[in-house]
Amino acid sequence: MGSFDVLLDDERTQLEAFIEDYRNAIEATLEGLTEEQVRRRLVPSATTLLGLLKHVTWMQRVWFEECVSGGSRRELGLVQSPGESFRLAADDTIASVRAAHQEACATARGAVADMPLDAVATGHRAGPRTLRWVYLQVLRELAHHCGHADILREQLLPG
Repeated sequence: MGSFDVLLDDERTQLEAFIEDYRNAIEATLEGLTEEQVRRRLVPSATTLLGLLKHVTWMQRVWFEECVSGGSRRELGLVQSPGESFRLAADDTIASVRAAHQEACATARGAVADMPLDAVATGHRAGPRTLRWVYLQVLRELAHHCGHADILREQLLPG
């Protein structure tokens, strides 16, 4: 169910639909590309298409597994900083990074399934915030990075 299917639904349903749209959109930017293409650096930073998907996977784990569920980055096996989360390991592939993303999304859905939007999450090191705020932050990050991914993909495809 996409965001245009929930025009008159409650706030939570709409937020979740938008998040799902962007989760699917960022994965779709890898479709039809080779392993070499998704690793190619096309901008001065180390940002790559595969690195973007790896980063948004990390980002969602931070917000849902650390902030909401209370696990520490160390316990969760997460790198400490956003910058590190873009780095690709030699064995990262489209399939492995996509699988990790899908697993993080499923874990996120489970972590918040029974929580109201006004529930306060206390696990983030910067302090407490509501689940609504977490949803909005995740939506902002996904939309932001989908834009980056669209531009990188456009640079890779022939005119």
